Amino acid sequence: MRNLIFFMHTSLDGFVAGLNGEMNWINLDDALFDFVATMTDQADTALYGRVTYELMQSYWPKAGEKPNATKHDKVHSNWYNNVSKVVLSKTLQETRLRNTKVISDHLSDNINKLKQLDGKNILIFGSPRASQSLLNHGLIDEFWLFVNPIILGQGMPLFKDITGTIKLKLVESKTFASGVIALHYEKS
Repeated sequence: MRNLIFFMHTSLDGFVAGLNGEMNWINLDDALFDFVATMTDQADTALYGRVTYELMQSYWPKAGEKPNATKHDKVHSNWYNNVSKVVLSKTLQETRLRNTKVISDHLSDNINKLKQLDGKNILIFGSPRASQSLLNHGLIDEFWLFVNPIILGQGMPLFKDITGTIKLKLVESKTFASGVIALHYEKS
């Protein structure tokens, strides 16, 4: 069975974006990009909420082709273009979407079927509202939280409207020179 792995940057006080969705406070560097590339190498499916999917779709398909593309842009663009994508949305239509499946209902059944398919891991990047739905259905198996050395004071909370308790076990942690700490948890 494939694991559904949640990836999210967060502020020290638990926000994933500012009040207006801003994420310019996230510390990114080559070491972090290289680390995430080791995770994407172990995944063949990317799962997004509609808003994050549209954001990704507006950048990654052609990011690696730009004259000033970084190593990360090239690597991640290639991965993005070849990976199967799943979007949780009640409004997005699947027609004319390349290598993309839309799940609009029966979340637990559809995600569990996806997890049963042969293949590598499934990664969900960002997508806080979609992630909250997945959490409430008990569908996320592992968590990678990238805690950034900043306190925002307000914004979009990492975990909102979660029903019930979810017990986790810390598997590993990694500190980057940028001050970001990656925390890897599994459900216990």
